[in-house]
Amino acid sequence: MPEEFDDHVKLVMDLQALAFQADLTRVSTLMIAREASNRPYRSLGISDGHHALTHHRDEPDKIAKTAQINQHHVKLFAHLLERLKATADGDGNLLDHSLILYGSSLGDGNLHTHDDLPIVLVGGGAGQVKGNRHIVCPKDTPLNNLLLSMLEQAGVLAEQFGDSTGKLDCLA
Repeated sequence: MPEEFDDHVKLVMDLQALAFQADLTRVSTLMIAREASNRPYRSLGISDGHHALTHHRDEPDKIAKTAQINQHHVKLFAHLLERLKATADGDGNLLDHSLILYGSSLGDGNLHTHDDLPIVLVGGGAGQVKGNRHIVCPKDTPLNNLLLSMLEQAGVLAEQFGDSTGKLDCLA
């Protein structure tokens, strides 16, 4: 296992891409940072623990450091997207034929809110998902509505997923 956190994350992402390319799996998950992790990001010049920073109490310095860590995680996520895009698959590439969800289970770590989640859905879903859009769901729409809709796009029909209240019409 690589000593550096970034190298470890990229290695796991490379393994995910390889597993998709070899059709060893069609589903994979990766948690880049545990919600309660108090890991410092010394490579970014941040010695404070991540979890402690998310309880920022509206202190600008802590908010800035949390934003810097979040930006870093997005850059790591870009590694997976670049790898999938660079891998030919049929009439396109693995990214064209995938649906990749990236986000957080908290909208505001300071208050532990689980609404207004920062979520991004990337990939073409083999032509089934229209991209380049910003979709705002009605207030109190459960994240599981998106997951239920993603299952449908993958050909898995389910009536409900967790606390879902229905599928999102806006994906296709």
